[in-house]
Amino acid sequence: MLSALTTVVSITPKPTRRVVLDPFKISYTCDKQRQAVAELVDEFSITPSALVTIKDHFIHELKKGLAKDGETLAMVPVFVSGRLDGSESGSFLTLDIGGTFLRVVFVVLTNGQVTKQQKKYSIDEDLKVGETKVLFVDEHAIKVPAGSEIDLGFTFSFPVLQTTINSGTLIAWTKGFSCPGGVGKDPAALLQDALHKQNMHVRVVSLLNDTVGTLLAHAYQYKNTVIGLGLGTGSNAAYIETVDRITKRKGSMEFATGIKEMVINMEFGAFDKEKIILPLTMFDNKVDRKSLNQGNQIFEKMIAGMYLGEITRNILVNLIDRRLLLDGRSTKEICKVWAFDTSYMSTIEADETPDLDDTRFVLESYLGFASSDPMATLTSTSTSVATSSSSSFTDRQIIKIIVGLVGKRAARLSAMAVAGILEHTQGVGWTEDDGADIGVDGSLFRFYPGFEDDMKEAIEDIFTFEKSCTIDISKIQMRPRLDGSSVGAALCALLAGKTAAVPSSSE
Repeated sequence: MLSALTTVVSITPKPTRRVVLDPFKISYTCDKQRQAVAELVDEFSITPSALVTIKDHFIHELKKGLAKDGETLAMVPVFVSGRLDGSESGSFLTLDIGGTFLRVVFVVLTNGQVTKQQKKYSIDEDLKVGETKVLFVDEHAIKVPAGSEIDLGFTFSFPVLQTTINSGTLIAWTKGFSCPGGVGKDPAALLQDALHKQNMHVRVVSLLNDTVGTLLAHAYQYKNTVIGLGLGTGSNAAYIETVDRITKRKGSMEFATGIKEMVINMEFGAFDKEKIILPLTMFDNKVDRKSLNQGNQIFEKMIAGMYLGEITRNILVNLIDRRLLLDGRSTKEICKVWAFDTSYMSTIEADETPDLDDTRFVLESYLGFASSDPMATLTSTSTSVATSSSSSFTDRQIIKIIVGLVGKRAARLSAMAVAGILEHTQGVGWTEDDGADIGVDGSLFRFYPGFEDDMKEAIEDIFTFEKSCTIDISKIQMRPRLDGSSVGAALCALLAGKTAAVPSSSE
């Protein structure tokens, strides 16, 4: 169920640029086709004014979550406090269970320097819906020398109501997971049980979300870090909040005397569950209905990598059914839910070939739209050889436009959340003189063509449009952070120290 992929930490290449087509300058086959594309442009484009309106509601929901448990934005205090200065040192194990991969990493921190040894596994789709305890079996183990003991930071990238730095309760599964028996349990305790059964001398001393890890890892290098952002299979953010604004704290949530700041795991993928403010389309609603967690994570389903391909597929199928695309022809591949991977979108976004051959390759190689010429496979030795095509040039242009609309909307909505956090924390969590640094992890930000640029443009749109806001865009630095689940988890384990209690059995 878990297959080893690599034990080497690789360098991630920069994303290619987005190549944009003007939807009003291409040749359509009929007026209905032109009108359909124009309607999609209108539905998926978000003006600066609309972004500001959504951002204001986002801040309103953020404040509600800080004041009371059970709100749409969970705003979970994760009991991580204090700023890092880069002098921290130590050796730690980290384990990260995310939406696509599981990673076990041995991390050594030495005064700002980091060395790592990693094992990486893919998570089988069947495992995502199997028994929860199967996630914590011996396939995850790393051998620890006899007689030694090591602290482990556990990155668990799902909504958890945290009660201490190393314990919490799973609120809900996301990212396509639906393991029975997991909700309401402490994932750290489940992991500690598995380690005990294998007689491993490993202590689970910290439990954190991947965005918390991103925040800590980025802060290890950039002292003005305010936000850790995750934009990959799922989506979320963590940021540094002042304790006096977390008004819901009580009982077990009381913080130690003298603590002035606390990291907050927002769980912002749940934003607008009520469907009040987000510009949802019929295609978004269909994605929600077909998902394992229908009615939840509405914001995430508009911006996360797991869902963008499915939104795109729904649009394409709709146009095919209306005989406005691909001559009304469909395939079993294009009709299959989740068949249009977001990586296909990246290929299409970056396609700058004169005839959009990369887009044609996606259609023919992955979506079943084989060439209409039965002799094509006999006469063609390369995808670049011109034979009877599975699609017209107009078809490919329309598909490229649609992909661009879905991708850019996701980037602009992601930027809205960043702008909301910055506005909320300005003057409290950071000042104009120091500026604010944002660490971003996730495949969308790193790989999707134009995503980072579209986010920066949208943030500038928001703060330029909103005249009352004094945030200087030049003081905001948004940078990729690739090691949040390892270095960040190790730093969280370091902060927890030897004082963290070992999680008790979940039974």
